[in-house]
Amino acid sequence: MTPLLLSIDDAPIPFTGTDGRVHLVYELWITNFSSGDAAIRKIEVMGDGETLQTLDTAEILRDLQPAGSREPVASAGGSMAKGSQALLFLDVLLAQGALVPKQLSHKVFARFSAAPPGRQELSEIGGIVEVDRRKTVVIGPPLQGERYVSADSCCESSRHRRAALPVNGRVWLAQRFAVDWEQLNPQSTIYSGPKEDPKSYAIYGKPVLAVADAMVSSVTDGQPEQTPGKYPNDIALDDADGNSVILDLGGGSYALYAHMQPGSIRVHRGDRVSRGQVLGLVGNTGNSLAPHLHFQVMDGPTSLASNGLPYEIDEFAVTGKTSGTAAFDEAEEKGTALALTPLSPAMVVMDGFPLDQLAISFTRGN
Repeated sequence: MTPLLLSIDDAPIPFTGTDGRVHLVYELWITNFSSGDAAIRKIEVMGDGETLQTLDTAEILRDLQPAGSREPVASAGGSMAKGSQALLFLDVLLAQGALVPKQLSHKVFARFSAAPPGRQELSEIGGIVEVDRRKTVVIGPPLQGERYVSADSCCESSRHRRAALPVNGRVWLAQRFAVDWEQLNPQSTIYSGPKEDPKSYAIYGKPVLAVADAMVSSVTDGQPEQTPGKYPNDIALDDADGNSVILDLGGGSYALYAHMQPGSIRVHRGDRVSRGQVLGLVGNTGNSLAPHLHFQVMDGPTSLASNGLPYEIDEFAVTGKTSGTAAFDEAEEKGTALALTPLSPAMVVMDGFPLDQLAISFTRGN
């Protein structure tokens, strides 16, 4: 008997993060096909039969999300109900210098309430998948300047990672590797002045740059600025990106820039753009709480029915790190200074993905 059904829809694509480690980021679907609750105790992720990573109960409860929910299993009593399905968000870090495995599998240890006494503890192996060895796209920076913060980036408990959407008959995670780029002013605050005025924010009006020589796949414009400090309550799903540009990078990769200023977009569908070319200006349109640039790379020309792809920016500098999302959210809410742990000297990153809550400078010419 295999009372838990394990599967993977989207094989992981290896990429290098700012920590210098190779990451395998993906989701494991788990279905409880037993007639009672299932409490998952431990999961071993194996690469070519060797254990790469072990998740304990606390990690599983944090990263296992029931289908249709944005909250983890921990908030639902810690067990999977009979007949339920959930997504386990995985970020497998390979050891320094380790070879990328060809195949992943998963050994799950769980307790099943419906099993006879003495037989409730079971383990099974499943979720077998070949690692996707396609080449990670390398791009330039989407912005220019200093004191940017990579908010809600990959990979641990990012809100973007949990944005699984059922569209056109399947579940997509277009925001798997999305970043909300915000910026600190010289006083280390996100805004200075009236909170409700978009112009108070350090990033507002900054030029948005093409990350590669590319073709403009689509443009959305004409949506009004939202009032910072609160999410709008009347935004249709199709309008969530606000004023936006999608670039066709070639090779099945597309780049989305969202929440730009109305009337600021300087390109049209079908245009060819060059790396570093200004596409428009950072704004606060669509489903946005504060002015920022939402950026992601995906495998299709729509921000809904596509899957997020990892990418690497060819050069940038990490100058510090925040203490986490909660501290960032408080600074954004109250307008207080965001404390950073500085890196001195700054860490120059070549061909790396910007992980969560880093202070980053894009200072090289495009």
